[in-house]
Amino acid sequence: MTKIFKNTEEAGRSMVEMLGVLAIVGVLSIGGIAGYSKAMAKYKTNKVLDQVSMLITNVRTTFGNQVSYYGLTTENAKTYEIISSDMMRGSDAKNAFDGAITIKAGNADGTDCTENETYCPTFVIEFGGIEPSACGTIAMADWGGSVSSGLVKITIGSTDFTWNASGDEKSLPINFSDAATACAVSGNDTTTTITWVYN
Repeated sequence: MTKIFKNTEEAGRSMVEMLGVLAIVGVLSIGGIAGYSKAMAKYKTNKVLDQVSMLITNVRTTFGNQVSYYGLTTENAKTYEIISSDMMRGSDAKNAFDGAITIKAGNADGTDCTENETYCPTFVIEFGGIEPSACGTIAMADWGGSVSSGLVKITIGSTDFTWNASGDEKSLPINFSDAATACAVSGNDTTTTITWVYN
C-alpha cells in the first residue's frame, strides 16, 4: 500500500488583516469607554437625586415634632443616622460625586444658626463636588412645586434661587437657561456646590 502525501500550505492572517482587526477593536473600545462614562455620569446624577431626597425625608422625620432644627449638624446627622451608611467614606459624608455633604440648622433665610440662636426654622443640605454636566439636571429636579412644599431656596455656586426673587436672586423653579448659567464653572474650578434650604 502506497501512502500519498499532499503538500498543503496553511496560510495565516496577513499583517494588513491583523491591523484591520486591531483598528476595529480600537474603535469599539473607544465607543465602549465613552458609553461607560455616560452611564456612570447618569448613575451618579440619579444617585445624588436619591441622596438629597432621602436626607430631606430623614431630617423631617427626625425633627417631626420639633419647632426648630436647633442642634442639627453634619456630625449629629452622622451620629443619629440621618446620613445613611452608604454615604460615608470613612468618617466623611460624601455624595455620589465624592463631594462633601454638609447638613446644618439655619435661619429663615438659610443663613447659619449660631450657638446663641435656639430657634432655627430651616435646615440646610449642601452637596459639593457636583460636576457641571450633572448640575443642571440636579438643580432643575422637582424639589418642591411651591412655597408650601417647604423649599425656601436653592443656591448653585453663588446664585440664589427663591420663590419671590428680588435683587440678585433668580426665581424658583429653576429654568434651563438659569441652570446652565449658574452651573458653569470658571477659572480653576471643575465642580460646583448646590445648597438646598427647607423649613
